[in-house]
Amino acid sequence: MSGREDQRLHTAVLVDPAGERRKDRRARRTASHRLTADSRAAATAAQRAEFEALRADQKATTYLPASGEARSAALRTPGPLRLPRHQDTSATLAGAYPFLAEGGLGSQGVFVGQDLYSGASFVYDPWVLYSRGMITAPNIVLAGIVGSGKSSLVKSLYTRSIPFGRRVYVPGDPKGEHTAVAEAVGGQAIVLGHGMANRLNPLDEGHRPSGLTDESWAGQVASRRRDLIGALTETVLERPLSPLEHTAIDLALADAVRSCETPILPMVVERILSPDEPHQADHRLVEDGRVVGHALRRLVAGDLAGLFDGPSTVTFDPSLPMISLDLSRVAENATLVSVLMTCSSAWMESALLDPHGGQRWVIYDEAWRLMSHPALLRRMDAQWRLARHYGIANLLVFHKLSDLDNVGDQGSAMRAIASSLLANAETRIIYRQEADQLGATASALGLTGTEQSLLPGLGTGQGLWRIKDRSFVVQHQLHPAELAAFDTTTRMTEGVK
Repeated sequence: MSGREDQRLHTAVLVDPAGERRKDRRARRTASHRLTADSRAAATAAQRAEFEALRADQKATTYLPASGEARSAALRTPGPLRLPRHQDTSATLAGAYPFLAEGGLGSQGVFVGQDLYSGASFVYDPWVLYSRGMITAPNIVLAGIVGSGKSSLVKSLYTRSIPFGRRVYVPGDPKGEHTAVAEAVGGQAIVLGHGMANRLNPLDEGHRPSGLTDESWAGQVASRRRDLIGALTETVLERPLSPLEHTAIDLALADAVRSCETPILPMVVERILSPDEPHQADHRLVEDGRVVGHALRRLVAGDLAGLFDGPSTVTFDPSLPMISLDLSRVAENATLVSVLMTCSSAWMESALLDPHGGQRWVIYDEAWRLMSHPALLRRMDAQWRLARHYGIANLLVFHKLSDLDNVGDQGSAMRAIASSLLANAETRIIYRQEADQLGATASALGLTGTEQSLLPGLGTGQGLWRIKDRSFVVQHQLHPAELAAFDTTTRMTEGVK
């Protein structure tokens, strides 16, 4: 068929399909079916070839037997290991699954010892943890029975912090344990006691923070002197002062300051008991201040005389790495200890107000002695609440948490202040406790049953560290030189072989 005839045929089909001859239509359908069948056959052949290739690969692969290999290759199976589901308590599974140990606080900070659960080194630094947002209050509470190792831990924490630029204040050391440490690190231990040459004038100006104008500094000194005289009087009287008694003290102090740039306590006592100014000579004012005058007279002429009745012979140098007030010579007189600590706290507060003073530890050892005095307790509470502002970390040392029950009466303001010290301390370190103290300790610190059960079995130097919501059991480690310097058992072990 020529091209022209083929064109005419297609034209005829398009124009009039019905005019197509029957033979041609049959041939076209046959050709279409043949093409479809050839296409299907080709696809089937391709699939068969692919299947045969895959089957050949499978036959060439060597599989493990269903029961596993024998001899040295045993315990290998071709399928996954399937075990029945098992449920148990976390306390039981912790022994079977060793990866439940706490990850630690990181590597930045002061080395303390070993985490007994993970075996890793344990470091702690309240300033580092605060900067990382792990704690919001840098204060610490430490409790442990006698001989549990808490004193060594305290000394390690602050001495190992000194190379990092931190300073240490011990406003009251009733047993004199920190004196040797202060001297060893290049600091100062101020030793006060009857029969000694050292004197402490409560009315000293103290350390002047940088950046203050003369007017601001004069106002701070006047305010601190008034507060200090009032606190000393309340400590001796063991009661709060009345408004009239405050007035008597203010007028006598103002008159003493006018007559001397740095007055001493006997001058204030004299002006309270024998006023010379006309406004002070009022008979009623003299009567109102008589009890206060005689209370302060104990500090300059009574049984507490010899420590506050003259100009200071010692100075408070905040630039030293450590300053400790040694009260071991007067430890038997609770009132005198409180008075001395009140004075040293006033000294310390002037240094804490210095914005360039740096970061400092403030150690309150034998806290049960201190918290029984309301004036001193209020000062401690103020410093704890302003710890972040001052850049300090307060550390309060107890024998047992039930000592708080001896602070004031149930429901009293003193008891509330003492309890708030715990609330403002997000780091709680508990060393070994007696069995009868477990309930009180767990209740005061919010310990779990597991944590409570650990306390009686803790060894020397081992402590439960509660840092916010995290817990660690840590073995404190000492260098041999530290062990010799921090030893508090010399008198008990001297001469014993």
